[in-house]
Amino acid sequence: MSVLLVTGTGTGVGKTVVTAGLAALAAERGARVAVLKPAQTGVRPGADGDLAEIRRLSGVDDLHELARYPDPLSPEAAARRSGRPALRLDEVARQVDRLAADRDLVLVEGAGGLLVRFADDGWTLADLARQLRAEVLVVVDPALGTLNVTALTLEVLAGRGLRFGGLVIGAWPAAPDLACRSNVTDLERLAGRPLGGALPAGAAARPGFAAAARHGLAPAYGGTFDAADFRWAAEAGPADAGPAGAGPAPAGPAQAGPVDAGLADTSLGAGAEQGAE
Repeated sequence: MSVLLVTGTGTGVGKTVVTAGLAALAAERGARVAVLKPAQTGVRPGADGDLAEIRRLSGVDDLHELARYPDPLSPEAAARRSGRPALRLDEVARQVDRLAADRDLVLVEGAGGLLVRFADDGWTLADLARQLRAEVLVVVDPALGTLNVTALTLEVLAGRGLRFGGLVIGAWPAAPDLACRSNVTDLERLAGRPLGGALPAGAAARPGFAAAARHGLAPAYGGTFDAADFRWAAEAGPADAGPAGAGPAPAGPAQAGPVDAGLADTSLGAGAEQGAE
């Protein structure tokens, strides 16, 4: 079994769409895949939340939501305002372990970013990753301003000895500006490895989502995304064209050592944990 936590550098960067893409490709290979959303906020009872979108896009229906709060806030704040109990770290970890016992892959989609609090004791997705010893995939925005928040997220992963599963751009624009194109190389330098994918902006609203996911996610996740080709095209700009295979990005300071997510065979690589507290 494999467990992969999906977080982002903030809200609205494409975590749900990337999670749906991972689920779609795993299901396409015949894997038994479940998706868990510990806390859904900003959605009223009975309304469609993130898991409904994942079902629509991926066709996966083994979906689990543990708590729902109507206000669009952090899970901790939303639980406090609603008067409902907040989730406990141990109960979420137990649920993930239960699902993982008879699934090939369990995807856990967080809320907001890595350090968003779920309860008044302050636990976050980083704590869940540590308890589960699970890899963390980070979904990023390619636009101006992404480098600082990405670096901060990766520093937290490294500082806490968590397993880094890669970076994926959640919404690559059809007409990327200079900042987006330049950030491809810089994001790879921060990660110390090639990008794990880049899904096109608006993929969730267009037909053929599975094909978009396949093209936009790397082989480690079951797709065909080529980071070198993507980097070359980004650097060349919209008016240029040229051969594929620009080679790997220069390795920067790897906040968490390269870990093969291994989703192509639904078995996450063990990876090397660094800097445990």
